[in-house]
Amino acid sequence: MMQIQCTNCQRPYPEQEIPYRCPDCGGYYDYVDLPIFDLDQVDHDDDGIWRYRHTFGLPPEAPRITLGEGDTPLIWSAVQSHEVAFKLEYLNPTGSFKDRGSSLLISLLSFKGVTSVVEDSSGNAGASLAAYAARAGLKAKIFVPDYSSGPKRDQIEIYGAEVVRIMGSRSNAAEAVRQAADQGSIYASHAHLPHGLLGFSTIAYELFCQMGKTPGTIICPVGNGSLLLGIGRGFVSLKRAGLIDSVPKLVGVQSRACAPLSALYNFGPAGLDWVMEGETLAEGIRIINPIHGDALFHLVEEIGGNFISVDEEQILPGRDQLARLGFYVEPTSAVVWQALEQILGSMPDPVVVILTGSGFKSRR
Repeated sequence: MMQIQCTNCQRPYPEQEIPYRCPDCGGYYDYVDLPIFDLDQVDHDDDGIWRYRHTFGLPPEAPRITLGEGDTPLIWSAVQSHEVAFKLEYLNPTGSFKDRGSSLLISLLSFKGVTSVVEDSSGNAGASLAAYAARAGLKAKIFVPDYSSGPKRDQIEIYGAEVVRIMGSRSNAAEAVRQAADQGSIYASHAHLPHGLLGFSTIAYELFCQMGKTPGTIICPVGNGSLLLGIGRGFVSLKRAGLIDSVPKLVGVQSRACAPLSALYNFGPAGLDWVMEGETLAEGIRIINPIHGDALFHLVEEIGGNFISVDEEQILPGRDQLARLGFYVEPTSAVVWQALEQILGSMPDPVVVILTGSGFKSRR
């Protein structure tokens, strides 16, 4: 398996236990190095993300828990006289990109003999984990903020998971699940556990195959930062393999109501003084302390890009503009439209927009 260690004290990830944070210092875990991408090891006879299994770091005997995630369409449309490609991640099995990470994480947990898990989520991650847990025969309990979209809560429950509604902010739900984890539950965190990142990197591999060239810019919503970080690392792996000459610029989009990375990137540390966990229609990215924020921030500084915040009143018009192109997405995903209009012409073409979650999950 690929080496994972604490980003703070460098303690290796234990082989048997499944901690969500370092028991010594409380730091976050991450991979020591990127996977080695080998075009000769890509199994073109396999489906979806699993043709890239050689990059996952899973033991050879680990089961493959899959619902057919990956291989999402790439659709081109004209926007402001630019040809823009839209990667339809909302067409994954449970309606969001989270399935790429859940497939890997539940495969690993099943291999380790886990029988029940807890997770916190505003909706998409919880629904995805519930589905893959059901597929693997695991019990799941999902802690959700009370404001989470009703369709998402219904989706979690129909998969057989227990839903625990927590009043207040997204942070309150995160604290509630941490308490459950501290009492012995296995916290199958899509944010704290790094294993799902390698699933998100498969988007880069798919784009490389679908486009036959490297995108100039990737743009997507950012909450904890796992999606954009995984995609960026995927392109770095392709470059290290000698398959591409350059990596795309990365543009992360946040709601101005809760935009810590945008504030830090554009205004420096002083910008964080203005950040609040405000109410927003983009509930999926309402994250005040992004787990992967540091790693993503440094990657964007290294390879280029930006973080953009979008005003609340721009979110639903953005959703409607995407719908006019045939893309029905939830408000969290729709933040990309206003950001796309801002960066066209100033960031390298071609631009690829990641559409993350289905509009069928939204109550608005």
